[in-house]
Amino acid sequence: MKVMNPVLPGFNPDPSLVRVGDDYYIATSTFEWFPGVCIHHSKDLVNWEIISYVLTDEATFDIRGMDSACGIWAPNLTYDKGIFYMVTTIVYTNRHRFKDTHNFLVTAADVKGPWSKPVQLNRTGFDPSLFHDPNGKKWLVNMLFDYRLDHKRFGGVGIQEYDPAAETLTGPVYNIFKGSAAGTTEGPNIFWADGYYYLVTAEGGTGFDHQVTLCRAQEITGPYELCPHNPLLSAAAKEGVNLKRAGHGQIIKGADGAWYMAHLCSRTLDNCSILGRETALQNLTKTDDGWFKMTANSLAAPEDYFEVPVQVQKKEAPSGLVDFADPGLLLDYMTLRQSRATCGLQIADGKLHLTGGNSLSSKYNQAFLARRQQHFSYDFTAEMEFEPRNFKHMAGVVCYYNYDNYHYLYMSRDDEGRRYLKILTMENKEPAEGTRIDLAEADHLVYLKAEVRERTLQFMYSLDHQTYDKIGEPLDMRILSDERIAGNGFTGAMVGVNCQDLSGDGTPATIAWMEYNPQ
Repeated sequence: MKVMNPVLPGFNPDPSLVRVGDDYYIATSTFEWFPGVCIHHSKDLVNWEIISYVLTDEATFDIRGMDSACGIWAPNLTYDKGIFYMVTTIVYTNRHRFKDTHNFLVTAADVKGPWSKPVQLNRTGFDPSLFHDPNGKKWLVNMLFDYRLDHKRFGGVGIQEYDPAAETLTGPVYNIFKGSAAGTTEGPNIFWADGYYYLVTAEGGTGFDHQVTLCRAQEITGPYELCPHNPLLSAAAKEGVNLKRAGHGQIIKGADGAWYMAHLCSRTLDNCSILGRETALQNLTKTDDGWFKMTANSLAAPEDYFEVPVQVQKKEAPSGLVDFADPGLLLDYMTLRQSRATCGLQIADGKLHLTGGNSLSSKYNQAFLARRQQHFSYDFTAEMEFEPRNFKHMAGVVCYYNYDNYHYLYMSRDDEGRRYLKILTMENKEPAEGTRIDLAEADHLVYLKAEVRERTLQFMYSLDHQTYDKIGEPLDMRILSDERIAGNGFTGAMVGVNCQDLSGDGTPATIAWMEYNPQ
């Protein structure tokens, strides 16, 4: 049976794929979004659903004030003897030559939690993984980062033994692989098969030259030899490929005995990754000489489809309507750097109440609830009740990338006391105001819509949920992509509801329902 990629559309990068019996789990990066580390589950590799997040306790997981594209990078999820292990990096700095990379470990008997308090490991680099050696040892694997100007920043792959009883790293650090000619060696993970330790790395950078590099050794400390089929996967310089930026792979053996690789990728419009970096699966073939290569083609190009050996019914997508009666529907929705409880969001009486927070340009206390954009075209609609008292009170619908790049349709009130709707676009810190629509004093209940059609966004509003009127001209969605923002772009476009109170008097907005509807 052919299955369409990506299996996790939208902002779902750096997949870590693990099989536990007949269950499959994928952990993905969340960066500055809260909760941290999203867990998807599947029984068949075809149908996937979010079942939990790992980092939910602000007392032990504090990312307040994080710059965009910092926070949680590249989690690694593994399982051994009844315990789930998750290691990841909190990146506190991503400027110039420096990165403050704090690697830590949490464990749980159930992937849904509760998870243990974090065990601090090291700060030598990012993209850690944990390898459970068949001989009983455990090894922490991570890229080695070097800030010195006369050294390579990506200094190779380090491994060090982990003592689970003492909850500490022990013994020497071995630099087992300094990278191929592709460079920018990161995302390392090791698996064991048929007498070899296989090391999988991401190389070439996470842009359009990204790739998966494979090597192997008979001893975990090396020496490692490069696979003759490298790059194992890459979309670079290959015509007609839809899944661009393919790399950061992880390989497992399925319950069916076949080999699969999870990897990140991007689908682009005009070379813009509006949906962010997504997760796809590929079929791998084990060669007679014990290496791996792509099953479907000899070019190592990512395929739009992968295959599973049995026919599986593809489930219908769940409804995108959230009416706040069922909190479970909110697993798709996240907040920025803080939990819903501490950033002014509360569900009561079947409605979402947003106590006004800081501006969208802030890194603290934003009353903002958003979900991933997972389709090139969609409608997002929300019913909002709001009583702004001055121009510092704002609430509405946001199409968002980061604090420097967003489109915002909001309600507010001017100096003459008139209620209005207006559009604010922020493009790489440069604000631009769009069309203003004046409302009557009684129009405190409105329906706001973001109508996205590939490259363009049209904001609309209604007073009766029957007739919607356009506000302003179509806006450019491409500014909400990794390629159009200034600085590092590792996330993806989000859409949601926001309330701002720049006066500090606690003015709230109420959302009765919101709906994400693919087109």
